[in-house]
Amino acid sequence: MILKSYIEQVVLNQARQNISKKNEIQRENTSSIHPVDGFASIITGLRRCGKSTLMRQMAGRYTRKECLSLNFEDINLIGFSADDFKRLYAYIQDSGSRILFFDEIHIIDGWELFVHQLLREDYTVFITGSNASMLSVELGTNLTGRHISTEMFPFSYTEYLTYLKKTSGKKAFMQYLVDGGMPEYLASKDKRVLLTMLDDILIRDIAIRHGIRNVDPLRKLASYLLTNIAKPYTANRLTSVADDVATSSVLEYISYMRDAYLIDSIGQYATNVRATQRNPKKVYAIDTGISNAVSLSQTDDYGRLLENNVFLNLRKQHKGHIFYYQGTGECDFVVTDSHNKPSSLYQVCLELTDENIQREIGGLRDAMGELHLSSGTIVTLSDEERLEVPEGTIEIVKAYSI
Repeated sequence: MILKSYIEQVVLNQARQNISKKNEIQRENTSSIHPVDGFASIITGLRRCGKSTLMRQMAGRYTRKECLSLNFEDINLIGFSADDFKRLYAYIQDSGSRILFFDEIHIIDGWELFVHQLLREDYTVFITGSNASMLSVELGTNLTGRHISTEMFPFSYTEYLTYLKKTSGKKAFMQYLVDGGMPEYLASKDKRVLLTMLDDILIRDIAIRHGIRNVDPLRKLASYLLTNIAKPYTANRLTSVADDVATSSVLEYISYMRDAYLIDSIGQYATNVRATQRNPKKVYAIDTGISNAVSLSQTDDYGRLLENNVFLNLRKQHKGHIFYYQGTGECDFVVTDSHNKPSSLYQVCLELTDENIQREIGGLRDAMGELHLSSGTIVTLSDEERLEVPEGTIEIVKAYSI
């Protein structure tokens, strides 16, 4: 049992700590998240990507009397149980606050019932979480139709420039591809920070939550996928990477890593759903800095890092699905609309040269023709041009200008 007076002390201590936070840039999501009466605002994303910062910035819209914030991962709240929500509720009533911010509340059993009660009493509730699947299951059970979700990502290129006070350009963008956008790493540039984050995600967000006792296969699989971003994989081929665990276990581990926002993957575009499921998938990291920290290579593969970056931008911007195209030629990304109809195409390469231009343009033209699209985009580091081809128009753009 945790006493109401102790909960009050934790809340006040956290508030004092939040006031002392410095060097925090305004996150891009802040202006787009607005409370809706009767709905909980859910913010999900990779552990330590900046969700707590975003919550502090949103709380800054209100006076200290209006809102109350509580981070449930505070060591002082170890032992907090479902029964303690009664005392937290009593403290909230005493405080007079009607706008509530809860960090990682989903680690406490019964949290969704507590939030549901608050919504019924017209409280405004904001919640962060680092596991998409667990949140969606619990929300679907007890908060059906009463939540609005927003995904949070590591720093964008614009946020990266602002945080490090850099000027945009090819050199800065290439460094961003290597660094990634995790705020704590950018503050120190010590790769051990990223490796510790990775282990934290694998242990706390995956192994403990899913009851995985032998973590070695999970670690090996994560390391392999993060090292091989923008490359195709099949679960059968990955069993040997993960100490010969069953294919079903490999699929589960990949699903857990996606839920924890560590990686994402896309399938090959096909009108037949079974064909999409059967063909190899391509993997991408949610943060390229973590990928680079894990990689044993001493040279940075900027081509794959650029492709990963383009994927992340598409993932943030589009509400449809993303696939890759494989036909006579290859095209890196097919973006579909809400009806799963192809709407745009993207090809990615560092630069167009005499050696690769026919392959890159040919793959895009092949996709344009087969998918009946009159335009396509090639993303590079430095080229800008418009090409007219029999299938339509191809725009060549610089990555850091889109």
